[in-house]
Amino acid sequence: MRLVVDLNKCQGYAQCAFLAPDVFTMHGEEALVYSPWAGDEHREKVARAVAACPVQAITADGLDGAAERSAGAVQGASDAR
Repeated sequence: MRLVVDLNKCQGYAQCAFLAPDVFTMHGEEALVYSPWAGDEHREKVARAVAACPVQAITADGLDGAAERSAGAVQGASDAR
């Protein structure tokens, strides 16, 4: 799947790096480094990272509905607090 991060939107909250560390990493405290291509083995973690981004800076082509499932899981976890 193809990943694009709008680095103008990204605020360095690092939720993506926490949820999908094999794909997203932080270089220092503010600079995001990521692979623009993620394999199918990372699909679920990437979907959760996309859903958890507070500024919606991540776009992932080819998730095929996994983002919607993860968004529901993230929303459910937020509601439980």
